[in-house]
Amino acid sequence: MIQSADQICNLTWADGMVAALKRSTLTFDVSTPLGARHAARLGGHRGPTAGFAPGYVQGNLAILPKDLADEFLRFCQLNPKPCPIIGMSEVGSPFIPALGADLDIRTDVPGYRVWKDGEVVDEPADVTAWWRDDLVTFAIGCSFSFEEALIEDGLSIRHIDLDCNVPMYRTNVPCAPAGRFAGPMVVSMRPFKPADAIRAIQITSRFPAVHGAPVHIGHPGQLGISDLAKPDYGDPVPVGSDEIPVFWACGVTPQSVIRAAKPSFAITHAPGKMIVTDMKNSKLAAF
Repeated sequence: MIQSADQICNLTWADGMVAALKRSTLTFDVSTPLGARHAARLGGHRGPTAGFAPGYVQGNLAILPKDLADEFLRFCQLNPKPCPIIGMSEVGSPFIPALGADLDIRTDVPGYRVWKDGEVVDEPADVTAWWRDDLVTFAIGCSFSFEEALIEDGLSIRHIDLDCNVPMYRTNVPCAPAGRFAGPMVVSMRPFKPADAIRAIQITSRFPAVHGAPVHIGHPGQLGISDLAKPDYGDPVPVGSDEIPVFWACGVTPQSVIRAAKPSFAITHAPGKMIVTDMKNSKLAAF
């Protein structure tokens, strides 16, 4: 509907600035954590965050009502490979100051999923309208953090080279249950030549807070994966005849568990679209 001149004039200066920022993808420097968060907050980026803010930790999100928080915390403690906690909010707060001073969980992720009874009911650009005073946010370590160390060592990351999302698969490997939370582990896959796969194991073993060493190498069928070309989340990537698929535990695991547990309400990030924090990857390395 066409607005009248009076209606247009009634827009505040702030409204106009936000609208202008949302129309521009050139405003944001996604090589910095704050720039990456502002790109999501103001609509400048809606895709995956792999490669954003080199040197800084990215996180998966699981946001649940307070009455489920203790059970989910216990679930993460029992399953540290797929669910390493790097931050946790106070009840009802959309902020985790330890992860960033100007960081708003409701707006600073490029895409979200809203769940009811184990089903996705909305995939909004922000979750301000869905926010509740009883919610607790869990930030979970992400493999995008150790990818930087792989690249620095000269290893090629296929999904970054192809500018697509990392492939992720639900497996037949059960997580340790905690209360109402149980379900299969999700893994992410990166193909490497055998010598590079050995080096990738050595490098990622130094990062237990962001999934650590792989959980499986080769033979996807042993994980219950029938076709690498059909990931459950993310995008397929080619695996060369001289390469082997290497699988890491993945922070999308809580989404498969939420689907199985069917809580009345939950919010997660959309796979591959992370919260970019001010925490340095180097702080998570175990030397």
